Amino acid sequence: MPTSKITSPIPVAQRVGRFSYAIRNIVTAAQAVEARGQRVRYLNIGDPVAFGFKTPAHLIETVAKAMRDGRNGYLPSPGILPAREAVAAEYQSRGVQMTPERVLITTGTSEAIDLALSALVDEGEEVLVPSPTYPLYTAVMAKIGAVPKYYRTRPEADWLPDLEHLRSLITERTRVLVVIDPNNPTGAVYPEHVRRALLAIAEETGLTVVADEVYGDVGFDGPLPLLGTLDPDAPVISLSSLSKAYLAPGWRTGWLTVSMTPRLDAALAAMKKLADGRLCSPGPMQYAVEAALTGDRSHQAAFRLALAERARVTTEALNAIPGMHCVAPRAAFYALPSVSLPPGRTDEEYVLALLEATGVLVVHGSGFGVPAEGGFFRIVFLADPADLRGVYADIASFTAEYLRRG
Repeated sequence: MPTSKITSPIPVAQRVGRFSYAIRNIVTAAQAVEARGQRVRYLNIGDPVAFGFKTPAHLIETVAKAMRDGRNGYLPSPGILPAREAVAAEYQSRGVQMTPERVLITTGTSEAIDLALSALVDEGEEVLVPSPTYPLYTAVMAKIGAVPKYYRTRPEADWLPDLEHLRSLITERTRVLVVIDPNNPTGAVYPEHVRRALLAIAEETGLTVVADEVYGDVGFDGPLPLLGTLDPDAPVISLSSLSKAYLAPGWRTGWLTVSMTPRLDAALAAMKKLADGRLCSPGPMQYAVEAALTGDRSHQAAFRLALAERARVTTEALNAIPGMHCVAPRAAFYALPSVSLPPGRTDEEYVLALLEATGVLVVHGSGFGVPAEGGFFRIVFLADPADLRGVYADIASFTAEYLRRG
């Protein structure tokens, strides 16, 4: 006799329900708007190439040559030696002791985040992350069962961390302090005394610092010092990539470095072990790391000037909108303005209504870990200044009507 077929849906793992990445998730709403024939202006993802910025030609040629030369097979899990040597030399030149053995080439900074947290944090243990934060940190924590503890950063203080609040969150289960400087999503840059205080707190409480420094070369006033320059013995895992300052986000080529303190030797071994499990990061692109870090960087000065202009246009235009406030960013290509929402409204409601009315796609602040009633949203200001002015005029008109309706 034929057996009956099971027709019920196949269940998915519970961890998927905990996983959220607002920057990409909100695209579903934008696609629905486009399906109705309305143009969408995507200001949700920080991809310079999508806005006309060009990957340096010598990097493209290096990758193309690697492909033509047959370098298309598997590579060592930690990355090719010339790339690791170039990263180590770069850190040495900027005042941080480093050897190639303590460098891993990763599939962008995203994989570096995953490797670091997976190696350091067990299920149920805690990670200190800034609020607002880059949501991939909390997405990875959801996957590994770690607990995010949000330490405040304050818009009234240029989005600098509230150090006393941070201290109050530390428990015996806290393992890692995440420092995102320059910051995504606020564009904040931390002064030296704040950086030293963060390192001191980590030292006093036995925490490892995961220093997200991917925007370090796109400070508007020039490249920023690496966090590790302030204390060579501090347990710091530094993350960066070719994506932003070298305008190659789609190559998924990044790195992490592990400070020279013996206290992190076991963590380094654990990350290498985890890296073995994914074989290697994309091969031909690894050859661009040496070319990027030892070659021509003249594009960066022009990029910083372009970003500074766009940041000025953004800050002036948004602060001119009644009911809106924007702290001036000092690095990267993001701003996190806030709008004074009517009672009972949320930031996501505002963002979705803005999308429906104007086709402008930004990301609600609660996707970055701030309260939904705060009215924050992140905007990517990589577009041409003339285009940005048009966007901000549309935001101004929409916001006036939105607040009038209440």
